[in-house]
Amino acid sequence: MYLLGSFVVIIFNFIGQFPLTYYIIESNNLEMRTQDPLELLRKIESNFQLLLILIPFLFSFFGFWLIVKKLHNTSLVKIATIREKIDFKRIIFSFVVWGILIIVIVLFDYYLYTDDYKWNFKLKEFLIMLPIAIILIPIQTSLEEFIFRSYMMEGFASLLNNSWMPLIMTSSIFGLLHIYNPEVEKLGYSILIYYVGTGFFLGILSIMDQGIELSLGFHAANNLITALLVTSSWTVFQTESILIDISEPNLFSEIVFSLLVLYPLFLFLMSKKYNWNNWKEKIFLSF
Repeated sequence: MYLLGSFVVIIFNFIGQFPLTYYIIESNNLEMRTQDPLELLRKIESNFQLLLILIPFLFSFFGFWLIVKKLHNTSLVKIATIREKIDFKRIIFSFVVWGILIIVIVLFDYYLYTDDYKWNFKLKEFLIMLPIAIILIPIQTSLEEFIFRSYMMEGFASLLNNSWMPLIMTSSIFGLLHIYNPEVEKLGYSILIYYVGTGFFLGILSIMDQGIELSLGFHAANNLITALLVTSSWTVFQTESILIDISEPNLFSEIVFSLLVLYPLFLFLMSKKYNWNNWKEKIFLSF
């Protein structure tokens, strides 16, 4: 059933891509096979581009809700958490903590290396982007958390009867699905270590808290705050952000600082806040 459910979500995602595909082909009057799709995408006005990129996730989320409701006869709440209802306080706390960390890091970096940034704030374009980002980016990140940290994790666990192999598998799939991101073209395949590591981090976060609320808040803050605050010419999201990072990317800082400093710090803060214990037993659980 989990394989069928995943296939249904993919179908809905393809349906959601029709507007983007149609617009690219029509606006360029060219067949996709004759051009680099990424180059064609970059020709679209940034706010409209963002909308077209995020629409498929809206369709996918509907498809996911459908298979949870009709195929598995359950609810999003039951696959999201062991708690009786989704703990929105957890989501908000995680969002605020990670959002503040992002803002502090960006502002500190901007203060130290002002020449690495270009001021990009345009009120009209920013205000147009704001509702698109606030509504659709959390849908995108929530879908990914429901699928990777809940649905697929549960599916693999029912097959393998443990929690550590599903963690490895879902984290690897999550990371490898980013292989066609422009970041990979710019930084090389080594950046996939960051994506796989992020998958592990979010998986551990969900296992230890026995629900995906914290990962929902983290992922939403990560993508939304970044989209609003700073972007660069080589990232997947091209937004009307306040700042544009014009520096050459540093793979070391992308991987090492996040995976070895920021993520462990966040896990530590959450563990103290929610009194986690028995890490080994939960992560390496067999049943």
